[in-house]
Parts: sequence; C-alpha cells; structure tokens
Amino acid sequence: MQGFTITTRNNVFIRFKYYEDAPITCAAFAALLPFTRTFMHARVSGQEIWIDNAPPLDIIQENASVITQPGEVVYGPLKPARVSTSNCMGIYYGSGKGIDACNIFAKVFSEDEHLLQQLGNDIWENGKQELLIAALNE
Repeated sequence: MQGFTITTRNNVFIRFKYYEDAPITCAAFAALLPFTRTFMHARVSGQEIWIDNAPPLDIIQENASVITQPGEVVYGPLKPARVSTSNCMGIYYGSGKGIDACNIFAKVFSEDEHLLQQLGNDIWENGKQELLIAALNE
C-alpha cells in the first residue's frame, strides 16, 4: 500500500504517499478507491480543498489533529460519534487549521507540491472541481 493520485479536470496527476502512522485509515481509504467527488475550497480553515460527502470510513480516530502541514490529507472517521468532520475529506495545499480533529493519513509527494498548490488556487479562484481519486500505480 503506497498511496493514491488525484486527477484534475485538465488531466494533471498529483501523487500522495500514505503515512505509516495511520495504518487503519490508509487501509480503509485504499479500499474505497477509486472514487470521484466535487471538491470545494474551505474558506474557514485556510488553504484547503475539501468535501463533506466523502465515502464513510467506519473506523476510529488515529493520528488525529486539527493542526496540519501543507500537503497533508485528512479524513473524518465515523468514530467517535461526536466528531463534526465525519465523512469529510480535506487536502491542505498551504497553511490551515481544521475545525475538528481528523485522521491525518497522507501527504503530497514533494515533487508534486506545486501541482497541488495550482489545484488549490484554481478551486479558490474558479470554484468547485470534480476530482478522481485512485490508487497510486508505481
């Protein structure tokens, strides 16, 4: 299990690597792939694109925080039930801070950071964008 890719509407591929600190989240997320969702910009939490209709992950919190680094990917699990970010997925392309703890489970490849920043800025400036998320084939 290595990671996943995002394909943009312009057929740009952005690669992400799974974190070893979140094995339950990574395995559950990998089992969901591929899927397509329309991502929007998160104006409150900073430089983040996100969805609130992610496929549910019936798992616990692991490697969870509201503090993220640029390029990190977060997912809101179903447990504990009090988490307000359940079924949400966020991708930080710059600085930001979440509204509730999410599982931090992946990060963009350093070589693709500029592509993620371009995608984030594109969604910020031009609105929502449908993205395909699929397994990384290396």
